[in-house]
Amino acid sequence: MESMFNLTGRIALVTGSAQGLGFEMAKGLSEAGAHVLVNGRDKDHVANAVSLIKSSGGSAQELVFDVSVDSARAAALSTIVSEHDRLDILINNVGMRDRRSIDEVDGPDFQALLQVNLTSAFLLCQEVVGLMRARHWGRIVNMSGLASAVGLKLSPSYASSKGALESLTRTLAAALGPDGITVNALAPGFFATETNATMVADEDLSEKLFSRTALGRWGKPHEIAGAAVFLCSEEAAYVTGQVLTVDGGCASYF
Repeated sequence: MESMFNLTGRIALVTGSAQGLGFEMAKGLSEAGAHVLVNGRDKDHVANAVSLIKSSGGSAQELVFDVSVDSARAAALSTIVSEHDRLDILINNVGMRDRRSIDEVDGPDFQALLQVNLTSAFLLCQEVVGLMRARHWGRIVNMSGLASAVGLKLSPSYASSKGALESLTRTLAAALGPDGITVNALAPGFFATETNATMVADEDLSEKLFSRTALGRWGKPHEIAGAAVFLCSEEAAYVTGQVLTVDGGCASYF
């Protein structure tokens, strides 16, 4: 049992991991033994995240780039190849959220959100599978959300991007299974992250959330880490094409 969920020697890239759930997953992977490439667009935020992981005894380095920019992704992949010659784990965590109705979102806004939430994940997967195939081992985890499964009337663009991401997850799982690569998704519920601070402070919203969640509370950010470590470990070697929901038992509409 002591050797379970051991990621020692693995190289992992977690996009959008300077804060929030991305940071917690990066920290969790490092605690399990992986060397984590911490990603974000703000160098100072990324540097701070790396410092926090290292101060906890983990192994991490900065990889500052914008996942939605083709040249930036190419440069990042070049760095990974030159410094590590491998990538074992990819968590596509970067995402945009747009809480506007269909009447308020225009075409360019919709396309911009898809570029970050869906297209960049697809292209990153496409760009790293060669490194995983070379070792006949890989773990890809895409970050979905409850919006893909329930009707959130003020999030049509966000919800559709996450639904498409789950479809991509299942498709890639079927395509890459013979190469020893598993592809799964995590669907977090309502977590008390920095970006959700305003919502957390809204007592009426919190009361509504608690009444519709089995555990009756917001998720604590670190509570996403265990699920990510599991999906990236040998213990999940026969798990692929799945969406693991981490939502405290939230099963109603919002």
